[in-house]
Amino acid sequence: METIDQIAQQSIRGGEFLLKDITAQDIFTPEDFSEDQRMIATMVKDFIEQRVVPNFNRLEKLDIDLTTKLLKELGDLGVLGIPFPDTYGGSQMDFVTNILLSELMAASRSLALSFGAHTSIGMLPILYFGTEAQKQKYLPPLVAGDQFAAYCLTEPGSGSDALAAKSSAVLADDGTHYLLNGQKMWITNAGFADVFTVFAKVDGKHFTGFIVEKNWEGVSLGAEEDKLGIKGSSTRQVFFEQVKVPTENVLGEIGKGHKIAFNILNVGRIKLGSGAIGGSKVISNHAIRYANERKQFGQAISSFGAIQHKLAEQAIKIYVNESAVYRAANDIGQLEHSLLANGKSLGEALLGGAEEYAIECALMKVHSSECLDFAADEGLQIFGGMGYSEEAPMAATYRDARINRIFEGTNEINRMLSVDMVLKRTMNGTLDLVNAAKAVQKELLSMPSFEAAPVSFFAQEKTMLQNLKKGFLLLAGATAQALLQKLSTEQEILMQLSDMMGDIYLAESAILRTEKMTLRTSVEATARQQDMTRVFLEDAVERFSFAGKRVITAWAEGEMKRNLLMGLRRFTKYDGINTVAARRNIAQALIDANEYCF
Repeated sequence: METIDQIAQQSIRGGEFLLKDITAQDIFTPEDFSEDQRMIATMVKDFIEQRVVPNFNRLEKLDIDLTTKLLKELGDLGVLGIPFPDTYGGSQMDFVTNILLSELMAASRSLALSFGAHTSIGMLPILYFGTEAQKQKYLPPLVAGDQFAAYCLTEPGSGSDALAAKSSAVLADDGTHYLLNGQKMWITNAGFADVFTVFAKVDGKHFTGFIVEKNWEGVSLGAEEDKLGIKGSSTRQVFFEQVKVPTENVLGEIGKGHKIAFNILNVGRIKLGSGAIGGSKVISNHAIRYANERKQFGQAISSFGAIQHKLAEQAIKIYVNESAVYRAANDIGQLEHSLLANGKSLGEALLGGAEEYAIECALMKVHSSECLDFAADEGLQIFGGMGYSEEAPMAATYRDARINRIFEGTNEINRMLSVDMVLKRTMNGTLDLVNAAKAVQKELLSMPSFEAAPVSFFAQEKTMLQNLKKGFLLLAGATAQALLQKLSTEQEILMQLSDMMGDIYLAESAILRTEKMTLRTSVEATARQQDMTRVFLEDAVERFSFAGKRVITAWAEGEMKRNLLMGLRRFTKYDGINTVAARRNIAQALIDANEYCF
């Protein structure tokens, strides 16, 4: 039987987008959705429009009975069971479908958080790491919506540093159970969950997962948190005082709880990314429609250039991030399928796929959540004074969006984590960044080529993308070589390098998606998608240059500094486009459609 590493080598590996030229046929795009996926999308949209939207006010007032009723209805429709095997009452559809579901549910606002906490971090640890007896006991009622799940990781003294948890579990003298003591906070669904995945240290040192039932003696809850946003979701502290947890409720292995916590986060990050895209689309629709309706100086404000710029920029960020999210989701799903075909267990396959593309998951969590924040901020601005009123949808949306930069590891942590994973994979030989960086350095010492550029679709853009990859390899290689182990503590540098990586991945995803669409239709049919891709790339080049200068000047001096700056200039030289005209074209398409239409 092949190892996970051997199977992963048969496809584009996580992080290899920095090294390889990817073709349009290598990626999945939203235009590739199957008929089944489109049918699920229609069903979920109809449910939200008919059952959730009319009840937004009740949900925002934390109507727990309504929340659980709606979740139960989703269970009856089979939606809760989409990620789970039929053995436990689910339908086990592919990973892309699960990502699509996260995007669609975002339109349900706070209910999406309750749904995600239940079906993702609440239930997946049991599916991935549970024994067969644990799965048979807990998953069927959770899939049906008869019971609900929550995930207890964060503590008052341990947030991003999850392994600093103080909760403890001590094996009883008779060996039949553990005595669990501790406190967890910010627990989504705590107010109505029946089953908790709880992390504690056995004997004060072995970080371990446990399945705990709410009705056990010693489990108690704090008051509902009064939060800035997502007010319709239950968030409470959970206390454990001498709770007797049977030994058969240990989740996974003693001392291996970090595998559960961190691997679940990989899945959660890309699901959060897709949810952020879904939320951004909802905001874009609100903003477009209001701009068309609102009259000032005798005309709709959508006719003003400043408003058109905002509408277009929302669409650009949505289109590019959506392209990257589904590209990464399909890569994860394809590897999962290969692992299952090669005899791996369901847990090994699902987690193996997410772990392989953990770099991409971290990048998508960061950039999609920041896309949502941008959309919410500019959406409120387009609404003007009405945007600040609770009568309009933007106030709640603005508040709700903010948490996504904190969930699933803060964006700062994820930025540093993405670069750290690249460096670790370089050190263990998974990614050959060393030789790639040497090749770039050799190219800089040679005469530049004066050959005519190839004439093909997006030829200039693809050349620019290749140069951005070379620029990253040059700076990352030189920085790592100069700073060595010290680099891990240079957080400002790590975050700049991460943003450079993110722009490469996003730009490439948009270029390939637009090329794939154009090959299927025509250049004329994808004119606005071309505009969005080119505008994003131009802005990305500017950001890349700025970030690169920050990296270089943070540590390099003398001739090294001059050479790196020269190389950066060479790799960010780009003949720009008329971005004002392009944004106007994009905005006009949105205005004419009266909705996000890409």
